[in-house]
Amino acid sequence: MYSKDEAARLRQQFWISFGQYMKPVPSASGSTVHWVNYKTGVKNIFFKMDVTNKQAIISIQLTHPDAEIRHLIFDQFEEFKLMFTNMINEEWDWSRDFTDEYGKTVSQISLTLNGVSVFNQQHWPDLISFFKPRIIALDEFWDHVKPVFEDLT
Repeated sequence: MYSKDEAARLRQQFWISFGQYMKPVPSASGSTVHWVNYKTGVKNIFFKMDVTNKQAIISIQLTHPDAEIRHLIFDQFEEFKLMFTNMINEEWDWSRDFTDEYGKTVSQISLTLNGVSVFNQQHWPDLISFFKPRIIALDEFWDHVKPVFEDLT
């Protein structure tokens, strides 16, 4: 078991390592991107990567405080579901209403990898192999559909 400080240090080490690994990879548009803290450029739409002592998750989170608007944005993502699935090349979980770790209701499109821990450095290659192709594919997908969401929000 790790102390709070040790756990935070290991988490930080992982994300620094992942960021360095991804640094030479350009975005779909050819520009430089900060992969660990990906900015969609659209308010209330986030691409998130998280890893705990049990699992890794990559997601699109829609956090608009107005449920009707959030659902409208989610519906628009559903319109692109076939394109999304073809670009990502796998099925993700689509949740219209999902309660996050802070008790906030969001909409979420996600994929989870179970049985991995950020605290086990032997799992880091598996975590990088999980996150890298998916965040790159999300970026490529976003490069195609972002204008629709800019007009929507």
